[in-house]
Amino acid sequence: MSSFGITDLKKGTIFQYEGTPYRVVDYAQKVMGRGGSIVNVKIKSLIDGKVLDKTFKGNESIEPADVSNQTVQFLYSDEKSLYFMNDDTYEQFEVPTEIVGSQNGYLKEGDRVILQLFGEKVINVDLPKNVYLKVIYTEDAVKGDTTSSVLKDAKLETGITVKVPAFIKIDDIISVDTETGAYRERKKD
Repeated sequence: MSSFGITDLKKGTIFQYEGTPYRVVDYAQKVMGRGGSIVNVKIKSLIDGKVLDKTFKGNESIEPADVSNQTVQFLYSDEKSLYFMNDDTYEQFEVPTEIVGSQNGYLKEGDRVILQLFGEKVINVDLPKNVYLKVIYTEDAVKGDTTSSVLKDAKLETGITVKVPAFIKIDDIISVDTETGAYRERKKD
């Protein structure tokens, strides 16, 4: 891959800086006198999630990052790792639980997700924005108190607990936002 210029650092661009892959979160360009320019970017490390403010000058070249995506199936997890398999190549990936963090509770066996790799190293597990999970336990609603403004706890099939409206019952399938953990809707039959 050949390098590119600082004006290519648009929002969302992935590049390599000092051996680490970053994604551009914010971009602002200033044109200076005599045709020169500088670019101010906010960049987020794809390895540890740290956000940096960085300024690049007009003649600097930027190295593209060797980042690739693979669609994989979630197999299972233990206390230290999550295990995934590429359905086409049968290659298996062991991913430390800290890479997924608290989003581990949105994965169930057989789910398809995207692994992001930097070279051979898995740096991110990209979950869908919303997932459907089955309610395995929740209190029954108090008669007459089934408005959607009253919230109660519901334990889901993966072990996580989310707040749901009072009308949700055991065995309902609900959609949950994987970024916020918020209830979205009950799945229609």
